[in-house]
Amino acid sequence: MKRLYMLCGAMGVGKTATGLALRDSLPNCAFLDGDWCWDMHPFRVTETTRRVVLDNICHALNNFLTCGAFENVVFCWVMHRREILDGILRRLDARGWEVCAAALVCSPAALASRHAADAAAGKRGADSLERALVYLPLYAGLGLPRLDTSLCTPAEAAAQLIRMFEG
Repeated sequence: MKRLYMLCGAMGVGKTATGLALRDSLPNCAFLDGDWCWDMHPFRVTETTRRVVLDNICHALNNFLTCGAFENVVFCWVMHRREILDGILRRLDARGWEVCAAALVCSPAALASRHAADAAAGKRGADSLERALVYLPLYAGLGLPRLDTSLCTPAEAAAQLIRMFEG
């Protein structure tokens, strides 16, 4: 069975690290981080940039899904509202693919610790934690299985996701 893993969660919960560990644990696997499609300077969130980003995400995912070389595709992005996830899924040619969507969450303390480490390394701005803490409770309302990454490594989280969807 071919699987499309869709990982959502607040900034700093470990989506990218877990997604990369998942990619490395699964056979014939492609990986896309939705943040790559937002890589612009200056960073601007407008209707035009949102449309371009979503188009790029859906185009890249469809290319992976229809390639034939992949048995697994891992996609991670914030996707804090169900309509974002559903909107992407509506635009995908996922015939023959099982969609395995999950929300990654962690404790506020773990989130603060990760943001502090990322800020010290120059990977996040000082205001990123405030936004992430606002997003964190939204994942309880998405109707997706949740995986708490507070006390596990990315490899452990990836193994839990595999068990969750293959079991």
